[in-house]
Amino acid sequence: MTGFWEHALVETAASYSVVVLCLVVFMAVFELVTTYNNWKEIKNGNVAVAMATGGKIFGIANIFRFSIQENDSLVQTMGWGLFGFLLLLIGYFIFEFLTPSFKIDDEIAEDNRAVGFISFIISVGLSYVIGSNII
Repeated sequence: MTGFWEHALVETAASYSVVVLCLVVFMAVFELVTTYNNWKEIKNGNVAVAMATGGKIFGIANIFRFSIQENDSLVQTMGWGLFGFLLLLIGYFIFEFLTPSFKIDDEIAEDNRAVGFISFIISVGLSYVIGSNII
């Protein structure tokens, strides 16, 4: 018989709770580094912001999927999740740097859906690369 904290339902609830909390914190950080207000723009129907934000949410969740799968403790899961988030954030800044002819944030704020879609794909794609390296 296993202890309370080793029960699969308890472990799942704990992982879920930690990931949701981390997701909220990480999305707040993304809110700080973008020049637009994500949730206000989404409320106003800005599809480009919705795609970019959705990609960030998917990316963070995907990184944590790999982290949960590869680690036995919540501390390790959170550590690798934080590291993965930092790499995803760096990827965001690299994307901005590699497009000197226009500002990514301005284009997304103006509902440029092509830029929003590319931002989505970059977040999702990088999350798979980052996640596959989590040990």
